[in-house]
Amino acid sequence: MANEPGKKGYAFGTFKGVYIPSVLTILGVVMYLRFGWVLGSVGLPATLLIVTLATSITFLTGLSLSALATNMKVGGGGAYFIISRSLGLEAGAAIGLPLFFAQSFGIAFYIAGFSEAVVGNLGAWLPAFMTAKVIGVATLVVLTVLATLSADLALKAQFFIFVIIGLSLASFFIGGPVTEIAGGVVVPKGIGFWPVFAVFFPAVTGIEAGLAMSGDLKKPSKSLPLGTMAAVLTGYVVYMSLPILLDRHVTDKTMLLNPNVMRSVARWGFLIVAGVFAASLSSALGALLGAPRTLQALANDRILPSFIARGFGKDKADPRIATAISFGVALVAVLLGDLNMIAPILSMFFLTSYGLLNLSAGLEGLIESPSWRPKFKAHFGVSLLGAIGCFAVMLMINSGATLLAILVTSLVFYLVKRRRLNAHWADMRYGILTLLVRFAVRRLSRLKPDERTWRPNILALSGSPKSRWHLVEMAGSLAQHSSALTVASILPVEDWSAEKVQSTEESLRDYLNKREVDAMVKIFPSPDLLTGAKALVRAYGYGPLTPNTILLGETKDAAGFDDFAELIRLIYRTRRNLILLRDSDVDSGEDSLSPGEGDMIDVWWGGYKENIGLILTLAYLIRKSPVWDASNLVIKTIVKSGEEREATKTRIESFIEEQRIPATAEVLISQSPNVFEQIHESSAEAGLVFMGMRPPEADESVEQYSRYYGTLIESTRNMPPVVFVLAAEAIEFRKVIGISQMN
Repeated sequence: MANEPGKKGYAFGTFKGVYIPSVLTILGVVMYLRFGWVLGSVGLPATLLIVTLATSITFLTGLSLSALATNMKVGGGGAYFIISRSLGLEAGAAIGLPLFFAQSFGIAFYIAGFSEAVVGNLGAWLPAFMTAKVIGVATLVVLTVLATLSADLALKAQFFIFVIIGLSLASFFIGGPVTEIAGGVVVPKGIGFWPVFAVFFPAVTGIEAGLAMSGDLKKPSKSLPLGTMAAVLTGYVVYMSLPILLDRHVTDKTMLLNPNVMRSVARWGFLIVAGVFAASLSSALGALLGAPRTLQALANDRILPSFIARGFGKDKADPRIATAISFGVALVAVLLGDLNMIAPILSMFFLTSYGLLNLSAGLEGLIESPSWRPKFKAHFGVSLLGAIGCFAVMLMINSGATLLAILVTSLVFYLVKRRRLNAHWADMRYGILTLLVRFAVRRLSRLKPDERTWRPNILALSGSPKSRWHLVEMAGSLAQHSSALTVASILPVEDWSAEKVQSTEESLRDYLNKREVDAMVKIFPSPDLLTGAKALVRAYGYGPLTPNTILLGETKDAAGFDDFAELIRLIYRTRRNLILLRDSDVDSGEDSLSPGEGDMIDVWWGGYKENIGLILTLAYLIRKSPVWDASNLVIKTIVKSGEEREATKTRIESFIEEQRIPATAEVLISQSPNVFEQIHESSAEAGLVFMGMRPPEADESVEQYSRYYGTLIESTRNMPPVVFVLAAEAIEFRKVIGISQMN
């Protein structure tokens, strides 16, 4: 059979490369040294439930793995490779690094089991200095040398081990009853279901051993599904049979006191001893082959230093530097840990990787991209059920350890994200976001906007942000990462091309990112600015995500007032709110709205009554932004008499207190027929001024409204920046800010 295109290395087949390492890790040290303890602690029904629950999680993960493996060209790194190519480089790294440590701890776990078996069975013949840890260190050194020399040699040794385990199981199944341990011996207290489950679960995580060899398989898309599922089913049959026979031949007391109870039951006990030795060594060897390959894959993707990925031997397939690092981690674990302490740690990290594998397959099936065409079909609901099962079991085992595992993976995700590594492959993140957006848009389309949750969805017609930065700054202060913001610019049609539009969008997006403005970008080709602006106002948006607020800069050229008035009228008639920012005429030397120390935000209350709710809402939002949070918000109005002044001030102050607005009230008495003169004088020192503007009347011509607009511009000369607001959306903005009886 030909190798898959581009495959290098050993090109192992299904039996040698996947089934043997997987099934030998499943039928390992837990089976021989802890299965009797599991049964004695919780009884036969609970033991069968533990086996079924644990195997179900592995079986569902195997189905997900099979679907993923038959839909992509699987390279080295096992679970890390698949998760990173599905959920993205950061998610792959977030599980890849913890998975490497879990595999390295797994080496120590299996060696600890071997050492315990040696001391328990041969302790009487060993010299005093041969403690369990000394045996463990010596065993680790020998196995590391074997794994370093050749993976092929290591896997060939597993054939012999497979035969020994088969003979040991045969000896057990034809065995007989065990004499009960005499009375007077203190029996350890049994522990709960979930702690026992945590100790047992590593027994069914053997599929990681075969999965970790993915880069050395002849046909991963065939070998991984077939070898994995065969190993899972083999393990389930054995693990369901063992407790039934043990329960028939051994009492709970004996099982709790005798870790070598399988040897006592077996017809030929020496075969069980040989099986313990063989199983623990083969599992450790499998982990020693898997952990370095996960580390090598991380280095190949530049998450770790590249020298770690260097290969040696046949086709440079042996990761000896990564093996040396795995040896160091395992050595620390051998010296510090024991079987029962290491097992729950392994369970957490293996469950995390299983959960993400299931999540990857489930989301792929849910998104249903055209590229998702696995040869092995598994319904997305099955995979998502597997993911839920993994995370639920983690919580049941140890909620604190689950939180720690989540924090570790989140920290790795964050650190890798900050490095801004560019992956050379496509993942499903775009598809996931598209799925979520599609679901949200469909739901939003069935709902009507309401006052309680209203936010400005802003389309800022800024032109070139570099030359009109104050518009983008205003829009960013209003949006504050919680509202939708689009910065749009019109591209002259004579310069138009798809490539230029894309290039301009990317350049503008990079510019905004550098200045920390969270915005979407739209470059729109048009014969002229007015035509382009009108087209955007009419058509930009998707379903309920159509912008509800348009932000414009003023035009000071009287020759263009008619065109500008026509644009305002279009905005109002399409039920979009208008924010018109008139920059200060005073040249400050920079195009910025940043306030000075102690600057005020003046809100003028009066005129068109429908505007005040939106004005106060916008003023409150901008006051919350980091740029303006040190400014004072002042609500101002003008009345005709002193008596009216006191009553109006009392009403506004009561309103401010009831609605919890961080503002003060200032009521002025009219002193001039021209209200703008008094506004100009009162707000001369403000950092920003909010005012309303009236809407165009139904029978009003463009020329008439243009004259009104010209009056606004002329009346606010030499003032601080002024924000003219016109409410047009079908929202009662008076309720947004809490205005009821105020006028």
